[in-house]
Amino acid sequence: MWNTKRGTCLHSKGELWGLFILLLYTIPLSSSSNFSHLIYKIKEGLPKGTLIGAISADLKLDLSVSPPRSFNLELKTARQQYVNLNNTTGELFTSAVEIDREALCAESHEGQGCAISLDVLILPQQYFQLVKVKIIIEDVNDNHPHFPVGEIRVFVPENAPVNARFAVEQSAVDPDIGIHCVQTYWLANDYGVFTLDVEENEGGELTPFLIITESLDRETQAEYVTDIIAEDGGSPPLLGTATLRIIITDVNDNCPKFTESLVNVTIYGNATKGMQLARLQAYDRDEGANALITYTFSERVTQESRNLFHLDTNLGVLKLAGKIENNGGKLYKLIVLANGPTCIPEVATVNVHVIKQLSGPPVVIPRYIASEKDGVVSLSESEPAFSPIAFFTIKNTEPQQKIECLLEGAGPFRLVPYERIKNEYLLETTEPLDYEQQQDYEMVVVVRNSHGLVVNTIVKVHVLDVNDNAPVFKQSFIEITVEENNPPNTFLAQLQATDADSERRGEVYYLLGADAPTIFDLDRSTGVLTVSTSLDREEKETYRFMVRAVDRGTPRKESIATVIITVQDRNDNSPRFINKDFTFFVPENFPGFGEIGVLTVTDADAGENGWVALSILNGSDIFVIDTGRGALRAKTSLDREQQGTYYVWIEAIDGGEPALSCITTVTVLLLDVNDNPPTVLFPQSNQSYMLVLPNTLPGTSITEVYAVDRDTGMNAVIAYSIIKRTDGEPGSFDIDPYTGNITLRKALSNRGLYSLWVKVRDHGQPELYSTVLVNLFVNETVSNETLIQSLLPRSVDIDHGELPPDKKGRKGEQVPNMCGEYRVLLLALTATCLGLFLIVVSLVTYICCKRRKPKKKRSDIEIPLNSL
Repeated sequence: MWNTKRGTCLHSKGELWGLFILLLYTIPLSSSSNFSHLIYKIKEGLPKGTLIGAISADLKLDLSVSPPRSFNLELKTARQQYVNLNNTTGELFTSAVEIDREALCAESHEGQGCAISLDVLILPQQYFQLVKVKIIIEDVNDNHPHFPVGEIRVFVPENAPVNARFAVEQSAVDPDIGIHCVQTYWLANDYGVFTLDVEENEGGELTPFLIITESLDRETQAEYVTDIIAEDGGSPPLLGTATLRIIITDVNDNCPKFTESLVNVTIYGNATKGMQLARLQAYDRDEGANALITYTFSERVTQESRNLFHLDTNLGVLKLAGKIENNGGKLYKLIVLANGPTCIPEVATVNVHVIKQLSGPPVVIPRYIASEKDGVVSLSESEPAFSPIAFFTIKNTEPQQKIECLLEGAGPFRLVPYERIKNEYLLETTEPLDYEQQQDYEMVVVVRNSHGLVVNTIVKVHVLDVNDNAPVFKQSFIEITVEENNPPNTFLAQLQATDADSERRGEVYYLLGADAPTIFDLDRSTGVLTVSTSLDREEKETYRFMVRAVDRGTPRKESIATVIITVQDRNDNSPRFINKDFTFFVPENFPGFGEIGVLTVTDADAGENGWVALSILNGSDIFVIDTGRGALRAKTSLDREQQGTYYVWIEAIDGGEPALSCITTVTVLLLDVNDNPPTVLFPQSNQSYMLVLPNTLPGTSITEVYAVDRDTGMNAVIAYSIIKRTDGEPGSFDIDPYTGNITLRKALSNRGLYSLWVKVRDHGQPELYSTVLVNLFVNETVSNETLIQSLLPRSVDIDHGELPPDKKGRKGEQVPNMCGEYRVLLLALTATCLGLFLIVVSLVTYICCKRRKPKKKRSDIEIPLNSL
């Protein structure tokens, strides 16, 4: 069903297009009402369904007309796939195909911009209108800068002056435009001798230039490797990285130097042609063609000497080229020049002494055990001590002639006779060689016979390097500090390790240890350590892990170092109370500045950021708080009857910058203390009375005593009792201890005034009470009120003894309890006078006899209470 409708829809659209084409030829378009132009701007990469613009609203079209308007796109084009048009409302939305400005407008340059152009038809015919819609696509920073190559090489001559500039031709590219394209370049490590500058050409392209800030010396360091980083202008900026290898090229700033400027050679008159006499050696610290050395005789060397001696121009080897005619003693002085390009020749002198041959000089025949080439023996530094190098056989000696053979030259070598075989000598090492300490040795095997004839044989040993050194970190413990909340990919440190071995054996790369958290990254080549995420000191304050430096030798050697990263605190945590709110129960009349309760507050930060001060936001005229302990105190004693509950707002502020805070509510509930005696509300006066008929039946309720207590709980539970009766018949009336209701206990036989002293007490500790006088006049009528008034107890009588001494008046004036005070005094005296026990006992007994008499009197008054 859906496909059928779709086909119908397409068919209807085809008819509409036919009608539109017909309209284009039949209806003049000169009227401006049939043509409109709208421009919208959106950013690339918007999700599906984002509103681009409302054509009907922007053209202020009425959508309520009939027949309704419909909005249709022109024939399908490639760029229409990026938008959806609501045919009813004319609203344009982004489609499921995401707009990528760089892909959409790949062939346009920045000045042309990027846009999608659409033709929208408004139908039917009576509303016909052609709307030209242009959607301008604005760039967002969604592309990283990238270099065309992973490694860029820049060649810099070592004599380049300070501030010399060298273009880095392989500059970074960024498909984004405007501020989102590449804005600057910088070096990860400038080694203190380089910096970068950026120049912009007429086309707006940036080219980084490497600038020399310090003098260079290839002989000190021939190469620098760092990272060049391109940064765009987005927020946040995006980076692109490539390896920058700065190669210092050699210039001829060094000249040859002879290792020996004077060489003495002694030969016999019958020396053999081609005999090597000496090898002159010069060195040049430059490289390549600049280090090329040629050896020549000086112009001062005679032609005779040139014919007799041959000098190898490349190797500096001096040999006997002819036959010495004179068998007698003669001295040849040969001046040899070491020539370098554009250098003044270095001069060395070779003195060749020709001595008379007696029985002929010894002949030394070397037989090399170790590898030898061109007179140089190669020996690995891994060879153990006493490794053999060569045999030397001495010939041309007379049977009785004494031969002396010795070794001249510095180094761990010795020349020893070989197993008692005459005239056989073994050259061997005395200890293992170390390439890192010395690579080349030159020795002379000197053979001298008893006639004083000497033959020198030069032996050169070149030490071959093996991978016997592990990389060494500059520091075994690398301590790094970084503030928490750092941005991702923050630079932490650049690890540096060196390897004394040569060539690839001395090349070092870096690895993280197995215990390193995954949030840390270590560049294998440069040793740059970064953290990929933001750190939180409260989550973890210290990171400790191993890093490895590994060489490229065989077998590989490595060393480890410990990295300790300390995350420094920032004030990013507010103080927190351990409870959301606090409730403290305090008895009323609690002494002023007594501790009501303690508020515990914590702050996850450290140092001043974690220091917390407490303050009261309301009620500071009543309460104070100890900011150190968090103890809440009241300035004065609190009365529950005035206010039973207090709500206090406490604010905790830390010491960070800016300061952070939090607030909690403290509820202080006052617990009742029995500090209020009952208040009698009825009867209202001790002088009031009530008429009771003589024929009142027993059990009849006569009246009641009504009292209230301002305290609460048991302190407010009231009990009623009759403590004294005057006149009348004893036991005639009872009082309900709970309700205070007074009832007739037995029939009344006597007329007159009955007075009942009623005690109204609470159940608190200590017990508080009041008393009231209930007057009952038993008679048929009140005929003589004056008589009754005269019978009522007078206030003077009440004040002078009718009220029991240990009771409290109805107005709440409590009579002191002398017995209680006595006991307290007795305990105090007993504790104070323990040392004088006998004397104190006598004194206490005396005081006891004196003080107990009033108590007996009061007890007698209370006796009727027990008998009622």
